[in-house]
Amino acid sequence: MQSTDLGNKESGKIWHRKPSPATRDGIIVNIIHNTSDYHPKVLRFLNVAFDGTGDCLIAGDHQGNIYVFDLYGNRFNLVQRTAQACTALAFNLRRKSEFLVALADYSIKCFDTVTKELVSWMRGHESSVFSISVHASGKYAITTSSDTAQLWDLDTFQRKRKLNIRQSVGIQKVFFLPLSNTILSCFKDNSIFAWECDTLFCKYQLPAPPESSSILYKVFAVTRDGRILAAGGKSNHLHLWCLEARQLFRIIQMPTKVRAIRHLEFLPDSFDAGSNQVLGVLSQDGIMRFINIQTCKLLFEIGSLDEGISSSVISPHGRYIACIMENGSLNIYSVQALTQEINKPPLPLVKVIEDLPKKKLSSSDLKMKVTSGRVQQPAKPRGSKIQTRILKQDLTGDFESKKNELPDGLNKKRLQILLKGYGEYPTKYRMFIWRSLLQLPENHTAFSSLIDKGTHVTFLNLQKKYPIKSRKLLRVLQRTLSALAHWSVIFSDTPYLPLLAFPFVKLFQNNQLICFEVIATLIINWCQHWFEYFPNPPINILSMIENVLAFHDKELLQHFIDHDITSQLYAWPLLETVFSEVLTREEWLKLFDNIFSNHPSFLLMTVVAYNICSRVPLLNCNLKDDFEFFFHHRNNLDINVVIRQVYHLMETTPTDIHPDSMLNVFVALTKGQYPVFNQYPKFIVDYQTQERERIRNDELDYLRERQTVEDMQAEVDQQRVEDEAWYQKQELLRKAEETRREMLLQEEEKIIQQRQRLAAVKRELQVKEMHLQDAARRRFLKLQQDQQEMELRRLDDEIGRKNLTGNQAAVAKEMRADADAYRRKVDLEEHMFHKLIEAGETQSQKTQKVIKENLAKAEQACLNTDWQIQSLHKQKCDDLQRNKCYQEVAKLLRENRRKEIEILNAMVEQEAKKWKEAEGKEFCLRSAKKASALSDASRKWFLKQEINAAVEHAENPCHKEEPRFQNEQEDASCLPRTSHLNDSSEMHPSTQISLNRRAVEWDTTEQNLIQKVRNLRQRLTAQARHRCQTPHLLAA
Repeated sequence: MQSTDLGNKESGKIWHRKPSPATRDGIIVNIIHNTSDYHPKVLRFLNVAFDGTGDCLIAGDHQGNIYVFDLYGNRFNLVQRTAQACTALAFNLRRKSEFLVALADYSIKCFDTVTKELVSWMRGHESSVFSISVHASGKYAITTSSDTAQLWDLDTFQRKRKLNIRQSVGIQKVFFLPLSNTILSCFKDNSIFAWECDTLFCKYQLPAPPESSSILYKVFAVTRDGRILAAGGKSNHLHLWCLEARQLFRIIQMPTKVRAIRHLEFLPDSFDAGSNQVLGVLSQDGIMRFINIQTCKLLFEIGSLDEGISSSVISPHGRYIACIMENGSLNIYSVQALTQEINKPPLPLVKVIEDLPKKKLSSSDLKMKVTSGRVQQPAKPRGSKIQTRILKQDLTGDFESKKNELPDGLNKKRLQILLKGYGEYPTKYRMFIWRSLLQLPENHTAFSSLIDKGTHVTFLNLQKKYPIKSRKLLRVLQRTLSALAHWSVIFSDTPYLPLLAFPFVKLFQNNQLICFEVIATLIINWCQHWFEYFPNPPINILSMIENVLAFHDKELLQHFIDHDITSQLYAWPLLETVFSEVLTREEWLKLFDNIFSNHPSFLLMTVVAYNICSRVPLLNCNLKDDFEFFFHHRNNLDINVVIRQVYHLMETTPTDIHPDSMLNVFVALTKGQYPVFNQYPKFIVDYQTQERERIRNDELDYLRERQTVEDMQAEVDQQRVEDEAWYQKQELLRKAEETRREMLLQEEEKIIQQRQRLAAVKRELQVKEMHLQDAARRRFLKLQQDQQEMELRRLDDEIGRKNLTGNQAAVAKEMRADADAYRRKVDLEEHMFHKLIEAGETQSQKTQKVIKENLAKAEQACLNTDWQIQSLHKQKCDDLQRNKCYQEVAKLLRENRRKEIEILNAMVEQEAKKWKEAEGKEFCLRSAKKASALSDASRKWFLKQEINAAVEHAENPCHKEEPRFQNEQEDASCLPRTSHLNDSSEMHPSTQISLNRRAVEWDTTEQNLIQKVRNLRQRLTAQARHRCQTPHLLAA
């Protein structure tokens, strides 16, 4: 019995070798599920169900892991993790890849085994679902709990109907009858109703069972044709109902050991048209008994008191029985193995026996009574001993020896007779015969230990030398060769081992154990003395072949000698490839049928026979390349002729040169452990192993050194790339700064032009305003003049009227005097009005002039402020950019220092003689760091002084700045020079040369900063002077 532990694997094989269930228990495989966590535990299987084909089953454990087991393909897969226990399963839906699972939260889910996705989620039950029945069409399903049963449409996953009952009457089971449209509902009060599926119309109700054998039904089973219903409960009685006649027609009493029935299920048969006759009865003792309901005979049983069965399911075609055991494991039984004795055909009535001994037997010894059943032996008197005679070919023991007896009841001599008659073994039984001839021990444990050692280092790159198209065949070849190399060291150095093993690997690729043992047996027996001259070809074996060829065909051998063709060319290629290059598959199998059936010298004789049968084309060959091509390619040669020639050579070769006198007889592999193979010059193999190990170590050292050099080269390249990127970045920053400076200059020019245009527009507006004021004043003066003239004309008219009267001269005179006085008054008023207008115009002009001056001052102040803001913003941007540059430079310096330290360390390790020079460079490096720190401090101090001076100058523009600037310049120049002198006096000459480039870059940057500060101060001074001169000009 094979046992498979699922462990934490999600997929794998169910069994690792072809199962052969015994007739006694019929178990194909026992499946357990143990976790390999910190606290190992056994996961118990709870439910199991077959699909419609019967070759796949689905099982779920109490943690919600659901597995699909393909018994035909020998695979299992984890298809779902529900995280809760399943209470019922169904796998025979219309869509073959879907299954239903009832969970502990009272819900039913539908999953897909291929995509492993949730298809639907059905709710509606208020208690645990313990049964799922699917219609024959796969369209409907009935889920049953203790309080209700619900009908579901599996196309829409919607509930169609719900069976409501009284609380006092519970439900036992509701299910579909097979191959019909009828629903059968069974209740706890023993009432059984049949309903129409579409209309839910009650078709009939079964009558109550007789009181003499009344039991409470708990389990039910129906035949495939839906005609017979079996029911049982807490009793050893079984009730069989005929659903067509709707009556109880049989009561079966089980053995007294059975006190209660836990499960019933009919065993399907392919030839009973659905009217199943065998019923499986699972009782309280955990044993499932299978009985014939017609004869009421016990046929067979599964399970035992120690390993009891909890529940079981039979496949639809009746080949397998899946049982969940009480310990939580899953057993798969073979019905064919269990019923082998039952279905065994009757013994033959006539038996033909060949080669009888000379002593004649009496007729009474062969008499057999023929009855309607099986063959029975004749009756014997009491007291006589029962004697069994086995009539065989070797009754006297003088015909064959015990060495011809093979396992599994075969006889080597008879197989040889069969082989000579037909030329080959039957294809169907060839592998079986080979295993018997070679007497393979099938040491699974020893072979597993060899396989567990993994792939041998010699065959890691096997695909490069032998590019096999089939990946599976390549893996099997690699594993087989590795197992041989682990078995004996010589095989790891044998160059022709893949050629020798390949045909057997291709033939036995589905059974690696048999493949390994066949090759090992071939090497031990048919490859004797091959490794005595290792690593050279077996000179002794080739000499045997040459001697036999010289005896039987001297002309061919002389032809080989004349053309310098040795046995290493005409014999060794055939041996190292075991004829696989020169024969087809059928020819090769036929040849090895004869090789495995004869003495190990048969293989050497085959080489001689192949050359003799090919003598005509070989005698026509004159070039060495032609001979090589001939022994490495297929030729037009009848293998039957070659085999007949081999048998002729075996019989006619003299004893003194016959290979069988120098080769040992066949020796099979030992059971349990494989024998030690040491038939080779050990010192040569050990020397080659040591040399190979030394070469491998040298290669590893070389690879490590090359990797170190490549890493250093990669670091250098990376450093160069980073330097180039940094310089490119600096160039881009410089170009961006120039571009921004040009843009600022253009913007300033645009602003100046806009201000000029604005001033011109303001002047034009002022001129227009003055013109408008003059025009308004002239219009006002003209209006006043017109009014005065009108007044004068009116007065003249009055005086004229008075003069006309003639008596008012005095009045006229007086009127003239008044007119003159009025005219003078008007002139005086007009003069005063003109003065007032002139004074107003003067005052307005003064006011406008003051406003313009104030406006100009405000604009100038605004411009100054904008310029200062722009200058400060630009300074801020420059400071940020400079700070960023400093940080990048500092980062590069740190990286360079790290690289230098690594290089120095490497140089210290490689060149120990340069320690003093390295210490000097270390001291110089510290001096350079001090100089850099002093230079940074002096530069910061200088920039700070310059900025303070610029700020003070901007606040007090009229003070003199030159002396102070000169003093600061002298102070600033003295401090760095002094520090540089001090540092330069302490620095080593080689360090000055290595830091020359960095010093030049710092000096250039420092000069640029000083020049910028000077330009800034000059601009500020010019603007301050301009501001100081402007009030003096205005005051003047």
